[in-house]
Amino acid sequence: MGNFPEVKPWVTCDRWPPPQLQSLSPPPCGWQSPRSQRDAPVPDPCCCCSHLAPLLLLAVVIRYTVLLITLLSTWFIVQTFFDRSWKAISPRSWLGAINKPSSKQLPQHKCGNKSCPKDHFAFKITSGAANVVGPSICFDDMVLMSSMKNNIGRGLNIALVNGTSGQLLKTDSFDMYSGDINKLDTFLQEIKYGTIVLTASYDDPATKMNDKVRTQFMELGSSHVSKLGFRDNWVFLGAKGLNNKSPFEEHIKNDEKKNKYDGWPEMLEMEGCAPRKMD
Repeated sequence: MGNFPEVKPWVTCDRWPPPQLQSLSPPPCGWQSPRSQRDAPVPDPCCCCSHLAPLLLLAVVIRYTVLLITLLSTWFIVQTFFDRSWKAISPRSWLGAINKPSSKQLPQHKCGNKSCPKDHFAFKITSGAANVVGPSICFDDMVLMSSMKNNIGRGLNIALVNGTSGQLLKTDSFDMYSGDINKLDTFLQEIKYGTIVLTASYDDPATKMNDKVRTQFMELGSSHVSKLGFRDNWVFLGAKGLNNKSPFEEHIKNDEKKNKYDGWPEMLEMEGCAPRKMD
C-alpha cells in the first residue's frame, strides 16, 4: 500500500480566511468556510466558545452568590432561634462589626408592672390556683412571698411593709381551714400605723374567719372581706391608718357553675402602684 497524505482535521480553531485570502470577506463568526465548493459551512467551535465565555463566567458568579446568601441565611436562622441568650442580631454583626454597648437601655419595670410615678411603690399580688399552685407577693421589685421562697401556706399569706421606706417588716401565713384564728387576730392587732399590708389567699381563706378579724381587715381598707367565703380567691393591699377604702382589692367567689378548677375559682392577679406614705 502506498503512503497516504496527512489528513488535517476538518474543523480547526484557525479563523477564516487564511492569510493568503485576507482580502476576501470572511464568513460570519461561528462558522468555518468549507474546504471545497461541494462542502457546506460548518460551525466554528472556537468562535462559539469565545461568545459563551462571558455567559459561563456570569453563571459561575451567580452560583457562588446564591451559595453565599444561603450560608448567611442559614447562619442567621440558627443564631436567631437557637442562641440561648435570645439576643437580636443586627446586620452589622454578620459582617463582624463590634457592637458598642448602648448608653440607652430599656426601662426596667418593677415586679413586671408598668412604670410607677415618683413616690409610689410597684406591686403585684397573685393568689393561689386551687390547692396546687401557691400565691406570690412582689413589692418594689422584690418577691416577698412565694413557693420558691418556701414561706407560703394554706389560707391567708400576709406581708407587712414600711409605708415610707418600702422595707419589708414581716411575713406570715395563717391556716384558715383548721388553724388557730387567734394567731391571725393577734398579728393584725400588732400592725403599726403607716404599715402597708399585702394579702393573698391560697386554697381556703375563710372557714375560720370571724367578725372580729373581718373588722380588722375592713379597718385596713378592705371592702370584700365581709363577703369572703369558703375557697374564695382574694388579693388585697391596704394600710394601717387608711382613711378610705383601698382601691387595690379583687375577690372571686367559689361558684360550682363558674369555677375554673374542680372546686376552686380561677386564680387572681393584681398589680398597681401604691402611694408612699409621706410624713
